[in-house]
Amino acid sequence: MIERRPFDRLGGADHGWLNAKHHFSFANYHEPARMGWGALRVWNDDTIAPHTGFPPHPHADMEIITYVREGAISHQDSLGNKGRTVAGDVQVMSAGSGITHAEYNMEDETTRIFQIWIIPDAHGEAPSWGTRPFPKGERAGRFVVLASGIPGDADALPLRTDARVLGATLKASETIEYAMAPGRYGYLVPARGSVELNGVKLEARDGAAIRDERSLRITALEDAEVVLVDVAP
Repeated sequence: MIERRPFDRLGGADHGWLNAKHHFSFANYHEPARMGWGALRVWNDDTIAPHTGFPPHPHADMEIITYVREGAISHQDSLGNKGRTVAGDVQVMSAGSGITHAEYNMEDETTRIFQIWIIPDAHGEAPSWGTRPFPKGERAGRFVVLASGIPGDADALPLRTDARVLGATLKASETIEYAMAPGRYGYLVPARGSVELNGVKLEARDGAAIRDERSLRITALEDAEVVLVDVAP
């Protein structure tokens, strides 16, 4: 089963400095049929104006992945962590027992991110944060695991949940495949470019909710960049 969720039908809000689109219920957007997808709870498509951002605010018991599509995001938190994550790179914050953080676009250009929240397997653990580069050339024509809590994904940023976040860049007409284990849920979004997923056409920033598909076949209809989350039910 693949359910296409067109970008222009997503919930969201334009705050001026932040134009946010929500694939699932979030903030003032409430859609009972879209409270999450398996352990995946939030997928926000955020456009952040230059020299603005999210002021300090708290989180607990959530795995928060930031995938930077354009520009850069600067992070600071109550643990003393500071970092700048640029386009093509990923950061993970495990909120655990509680953390306060701020995320700012300190650049002179617009920043665009995917913000992905996944429910952790355990609660109350010590919070943590990390970031690392994932050059797009290294994921050309193949999926690379960006963040994961699945044993064996040693090169990925760690997650405290039975899930993995993957990214790939594709040239027009290029095809890649990904095997889904039985019972798993998937959610795929093209960050740019249009693709075909098991015969379903997706435009840039559309969402695809995936269930009961043993294999995913993604063909780029033009140069494309895709992000996939594979989570437990």
